[in-house]
Amino acid sequence: MQIPIIFLTGRSDVEDEKKGLELGAVDYITKPISPSIVLARVKNHLAMKVMADVLRDQNNLLEVEVAKRTGELLIAKEEAEEKKQLAENSLAEIRKLQEQLEAERAYLQEEIKLEYNYTKIIGQSDALKYVLYKVQQIASSDTTVLILGETGTGKELIARAVHDLSLRNKRTLVKVNCAALPANLIESELFGHEKGAFTGSLSRHQGRFEVADGGTFFLDEIGELPLDLQGKLLRVLQDGEFERLGSTRTIKVDTRIIAATNRNLEEEVSKGRFREDLWYRLNVFPITSPPLRDRRDDIPLLVDFYVRKIAKRMGKTIDIIPVLTMDALQQYHWPGNVRELENVLERAVINSSGPKLRLIDELKKTPKDFSPSSKTLAAMEHDYILEVLEHTQWKISGKNSAAEILGLDRSTLRARMSKLNIQKT
Repeated sequence: MQIPIIFLTGRSDVEDEKKGLELGAVDYITKPISPSIVLARVKNHLAMKVMADVLRDQNNLLEVEVAKRTGELLIAKEEAEEKKQLAENSLAEIRKLQEQLEAERAYLQEEIKLEYNYTKIIGQSDALKYVLYKVQQIASSDTTVLILGETGTGKELIARAVHDLSLRNKRTLVKVNCAALPANLIESELFGHEKGAFTGSLSRHQGRFEVADGGTFFLDEIGELPLDLQGKLLRVLQDGEFERLGSTRTIKVDTRIIAATNRNLEEEVSKGRFREDLWYRLNVFPITSPPLRDRRDDIPLLVDFYVRKIAKRMGKTIDIIPVLTMDALQQYHWPGNVRELENVLERAVINSSGPKLRLIDELKKTPKDFSPSSKTLAAMEHDYILEVLEHTQWKISGKNSAAEILGLDRSTLRARMSKLNIQKT
């Protein structure tokens, strides 16, 4: 505790007064001394001492409070920064989901435009019932499904049925037709690309695998996938990982794969055109879509469905299908399967001016010795396309052309002709 010191002296010297104050005195009184003055000065200095002590204590308390508040502000700042980071992470996640939803919306808009937008599989034959039994067996799991069958047998409908019965049915079934995309675009379509990844890539593009995250991805005509991309697809099947074109950032997706093909993949493996390890990864649970000739009992149901659908679209009413017409439809071997049946019926509806269906195509009866297993799928496809081309006198596109009959785009048909070495002689 500091005590105020007052010098009492008989010398009245400025230098002495200065020295005393420098030594710590608070006052300097020269003789003769007046007791009342001394007492007053002592009281004043004691009062000033008390005030100084109070100010010091208040200052100490203030410093403690400032330190406390500073600590609280630092903690609040750290919490605010953490909340800001969480908000930024949440915003980034929301933007990612918005991008995915936008991609899904754009994809679904394209799907709506497709001609073949069926809502159910039509038929009651034993062959079809077995397929639906297999679908119910596998739908609820995440197992990879491989759908085999000829062109036009409804492999996509089976894929949609698997998806609709699965736990992923709240999300989109995303599909890619590997035969319909040019080889130089299919990688970008599957895996996406960054801006500037190649000439013409003016912005970042999400691939179909990203759009299908959390849902189902249907790879149609998987046998047409270029060999150099099969390894990248294998990695997605094994690890759920890939990189966009032009990027080194690994993207993880949770996607169920359903693949379909009209090719004999085992034969493609033996010829070196399909990776054996990818074949084993895909062939976990195969489902074979039966050709229409093996489910003839379903033809009346299919005819009724398509005639009503086509007639409604054309503003016609056709409710009579002659017995001879139905017999001809059931006895034909349908190398183009359901797709060919729909095309034949569309031409028949166009040709019908009244309530009775009139066929315009001459459908030849199936030879008794016809054996559907005597040729490979590729050979059957080659022969059927060639048959249709000869029927249309090699008219590839336009009305009543081979592309229209086959239900294919002109570019897809030309690609199939090139691959199967079909040339006009």
